[in-house]
Amino acid sequence: MTKRFFPNNLAQKRSCCKSLVFLLLVLLLPGVSLFAYDWGLLADQTAAIADTAGNLDNTMDGFSYTGTLTPWVSIPFGSPGDSHGNLYLSAGITVEYQRVDTIFIPELLRTELSYRFGEGTELHAGRMIYTDPLGFIADGLFDGAQVTMGLGGFGNLGIGAWYTGFLYKNTARITMTEADLTTYYLPLDYDKFADTYFAPRRILAAIDWEKPGLSEKFRLKGFIIGQFDLSGNDETYHSQYLGAKFIYPINSFIFDLGVCMELAEHKTAGETKTLFSFAGEAGISWLLPTKVQDRLTLTGRFSSGTPDKEDSSFAAFIPITTQYQGDILRAKLSGLSMIRMEYSIRPAESLIVNLADSYFILSDLGTYANHLGAKDGHFLGNEISGSVIWFPFSDLQLNLLGGVFLPSWGNALKDSNAQWRIELNAKLAIF
Repeated sequence: MTKRFFPNNLAQKRSCCKSLVFLLLVLLLPGVSLFAYDWGLLADQTAAIADTAGNLDNTMDGFSYTGTLTPWVSIPFGSPGDSHGNLYLSAGITVEYQRVDTIFIPELLRTELSYRFGEGTELHAGRMIYTDPLGFIADGLFDGAQVTMGLGGFGNLGIGAWYTGFLYKNTARITMTEADLTTYYLPLDYDKFADTYFAPRRILAAIDWEKPGLSEKFRLKGFIIGQFDLSGNDETYHSQYLGAKFIYPINSFIFDLGVCMELAEHKTAGETKTLFSFAGEAGISWLLPTKVQDRLTLTGRFSSGTPDKEDSSFAAFIPITTQYQGDILRAKLSGLSMIRMEYSIRPAESLIVNLADSYFILSDLGTYANHLGAKDGHFLGNEISGSVIWFPFSDLQLNLLGGVFLPSWGNALKDSNAQWRIELNAKLAIF
């Protein structure tokens, strides 16, 4: 692979750089077993063309390009016995082109120290990935620490706490308040770096519990998550989440059910209100009895909306991080419900094809009022999308995604034009 991508002079430079990195690590990390270290460079590029006028997020209209170079190094240390650890460091430089603007974005990515203490207990500290058991409340990179412990027959327990204020805002995707949304869509300005680069300041704490193999097949996950707003803005939003997910496979079918309740303290205009909301999902996957690997999945997801009564304590469900519910429709799970049918097939070891049909329903007519304008009804529309993932060889992945959202198939925006997007992504591990 090295000879394929690097001529001799570049290979010599690479060897010198590698020696320099090795020397620095020897000086900075004495006692670490460096002879087993690994490092590399990942190139991730995406080119897209879209027409999503009237979408909830139309910042990617027209032609756009994003390219990221990510150098990384992984260093194991400690004895090869029960207690050992690993240090993973990575950073990225991204160039983005949208419409007529080009910006360069430096970013510290996953930078994590992990250590295993004997049997079943691990410590993770640094900038790490955390995903809640449901996958739509908090997902992404966070700065902090987490301890996971095996409790024998009582399952596994994870306890963690993180801070979000040092993350890049577009990577963190935190849009819980109007101030968060305003900051999120501000273009990066190096003259106002602190105001346009960093994510909203919040503390996140989570307790996760999982019981695998309950009744041989049944799996149960439970969690408590707390989020505390440290922004100091006139509008603040604190929230706590309590939820569970159940997974049960039967022969060729996999059933899952997830529920979450949110308790929030929302302060705005000098008034604090206590709000209740909820979200849930149910799904069934069928591993088809064919000669190839393929699966058919039906998923339903629901989130509460804001009632018409102004004095009601019920409100729209607000996740901590924004997870787009559609491939084309960029809408988060707040006052929105979705039904999705997806078919996935792997006709060859190096090829994966996905086809999906999603229908979106507004849980109320007020949550997206500022983004969609006037609405005639709750049925938002239908999205049809597909993707092809190809691995020509182990160091290269190509992903072609395309789709169309049809508001004319609903009554909320029935006079709006269709929205479409086509993008090509390439990931290359250079060494």
